[in-house]
Amino acid sequence: MEKQRVYFVIDMKSFFASVECAERGLDALTTRLVVADKERTDATICLAVSPAMKELGVKNRCRLYEIPKNIDFIVAKPRMKKYIEYAAEIYGIYLKYIDKNDIHVYSIDESIIDVTDYLKIYNLKAKQFATKLMSEIYDKLHIPSTAGIGSNMYLAKIALDITAKHSPDRIGWLTEEKFQRDLWHHKPLTDFWQISHGIASRLEKYGIYDMAGIANAKEEILYKEFGINAELLIDHAWGKESCLMSDIKNYKTKSKSMSTSQILPSNYNFENAKVVMREMVQNGCYELAREKYVTELVYLYIGYGDNKSSGTKGMRRMNAVTNLFSFIGEYFDEIFEEIVDKKRPIRRIGYDFVNLLPEEYERYDMFADMEKIKKEKKLVKSVLNLQDKYGKNSILKGFDLFEKSTQIERNKMIGGHNSGADEDE
Repeated sequence: MEKQRVYFVIDMKSFFASVECAERGLDALTTRLVVADKERTDATICLAVSPAMKELGVKNRCRLYEIPKNIDFIVAKPRMKKYIEYAAEIYGIYLKYIDKNDIHVYSIDESIIDVTDYLKIYNLKAKQFATKLMSEIYDKLHIPSTAGIGSNMYLAKIALDITAKHSPDRIGWLTEEKFQRDLWHHKPLTDFWQISHGIASRLEKYGIYDMAGIANAKEEILYKEFGINAELLIDHAWGKESCLMSDIKNYKTKSKSMSTSQILPSNYNFENAKVVMREMVQNGCYELAREKYVTELVYLYIGYGDNKSSGTKGMRRMNAVTNLFSFIGEYFDEIFEEIVDKKRPIRRIGYDFVNLLPEEYERYDMFADMEKIKKEKKLVKSVLNLQDKYGKNSILKGFDLFEKSTQIERNKMIGGHNSGADEDE
């Protein structure tokens, strides 16, 4: 008989806000603080709000102007470099007790841990071990955390998301039996991991509003509506999950892509937005070269600032498999000219390089100027060497110096947010 496994999912409470509180010597649970770049506009999105702000009804990802004027609070500028440093420290604490093969970093502030074989080693019950890890994180870094404990990864995640928030010690735990007893009739369904509003709406057509409804529904109805995905939906309704940590560690994605997007600091017209699009794409081409990948399929997304309708998007399959901007940039120019409404203000730009291949799959058509390609590749290599040595702003294109360009500022960012490097120096 296979032994019952025990999983933790540990999440840092309002991580970015908690780090900013810790850096200021403040209690993250009682301090009113939001993480946002107020130098942009009061419409900037708050990346995190502290638990004390949440208790006052302020929601995550709100805009600064949406916070009631009668609330006094601290606004902390995002510092992604600092948050990554804290995340590394937290991971280091886990590694003191657990092998890396039993840890999956789900996001910068959340990790899944298979503790099955460690409870006996440390002679601790599951809750005691979770408390030990959480306490060490708080004692060393002053970051509060929450934990879910489950007999599989799904139940640990649900214990974190739904039951831990109602527990004084911020720890929730679930077995299949406890899940069916306590959460089968929990509403709304969207509180459960991987059930979106779209899935919930499709279930409502059949009078299904909770997990008990899914578990007791006719399977042929669910398979007709959701196809093969119904299998996972049914398993989760019973609190079952067959995926193991080893499955995650051994998983290899079938395709690889690279994408990025940015919300512009203000509404841009057609010409200025095109400058930003081109500098974004060139920077992406540098990253492709740095990672030694090439692509032949590219996407562009444009979002508008007038809130009249959704954005527009377009794609091109190139006649080359490359990472050179001289090729890729032309295709993005074509897409931009084709899909953008020149009369509307542009507020968001995003791109995708899809189906990335290793650099050895690079290919050009018979009319390509191979001597010119060789020179551009040599130039790219020189640029990357200079950027790696002196920073990304050490060498720039002419359009990076235009008034409305954003690349110089974005080069100081991590994940599209301020790195905080300037503040730390």
